Amino acid sequence: MNIEHAVMSGWLILMVRAMQACDVDVQEALAACEIDWEELGDLESRVTLTKLVELLNYASTRAPGRDMRVLMAENFHPSMLHVLGYAMMSAPSLCESLDYIVRYRRIVSSLCNVRLQEVTGGFEFGIRPVRLEQRVVPGLGMREAEVFIASLVKFARDLVSSDLTPLCVYLEAEQPRQAVDPLQEFFGCEIHYGHSYNAVVFRQEHAKRKLLTHNSFLARSHEAMLDEYLARVDKSDLVNLIRCKIYDYLPGSAPAQTEVAEGLGMSLRNLQRRLSEQGTSYKEILEQTRRKLAVKYMGQANLSLGEIGYLVGFSSVTNFNRAFKRWTGLTPGDYRENQVVHHLN
Repeated sequence: MNIEHAVMSGWLILMVRAMQACDVDVQEALAACEIDWEELGDLESRVTLTKLVELLNYASTRAPGRDMRVLMAENFHPSMLHVLGYAMMSAPSLCESLDYIVRYRRIVSSLCNVRLQEVTGGFEFGIRPVRLEQRVVPGLGMREAEVFIASLVKFARDLVSSDLTPLCVYLEAEQPRQAVDPLQEFFGCEIHYGHSYNAVVFRQEHAKRKLLTHNSFLARSHEAMLDEYLARVDKSDLVNLIRCKIYDYLPGSAPAQTEVAEGLGMSLRNLQRRLSEQGTSYKEILEQTRRKLAVKYMGQANLSLGEIGYLVGFSSVTNFNRAFKRWTGLTPGDYRENQVVHHLN
């Protein structure tokens, strides 16, 4: 089963700030990685981990001599984690702040295995691989996990002490060959490379120190908001999984609900039940997915209307025309003509 893991779109804002810091063309980068600019305006939206990895690779190749992981960490702000970030700020201590990530980890990523445990001299926050159907699956890419850990250190420095250094850091990556290690300079502590998972160990005195932004009333309010938010995230993640499966079957023909259920390792009845509980249906998701793709393809002048119909799963141009008019109120030809007129004006 090929599942597209989803993460908070707030990480895109972090990427944008890092790219701006090293003069990488942001809009060009997002377009190259097929990431919708509008996603940056909605922190509750999700972006696939594949797209995030692609964007990080793209930016890294266009910013030689700059370490994007460190740039992202230096530009981190809790608001990028939406309500979760504000809840972390209102927690009594750094340790309890990190515990919010553990409790609400599905908000950070659809498959994120994180753990907070007390160790000798401090508290370890670790990001561990996930076992899924006899396979080891990373909840975050290796470099993305490094960015996450570095961002937590930046968070701690902002709210606990500006000169804070972790007790030590563990990384899955092999030790870099270059003489100057940007992560070593950023963390200011010993890094153990080639570890089985990624982790940062905060000193006991730092982990237990009261945060300057602690507010017990806000903390309780944020927890209620997080519970509501998590319910919405769980809903969107299932929809995202189904949408990704639809993408796998396109173009040419739209997949039947039974095919998608089988591809997700679910029974048809279970899939229908879960969608019904969330107030939607497979037919609705299929329609929304095909409509979004069709409208997107309309902006590509090199594609004929027949080709667009095929790409979104219609073998008949007549059926595509009928569906497109149902979606938009216009025929494909009229819609494209309006686009051209709007562009000229």
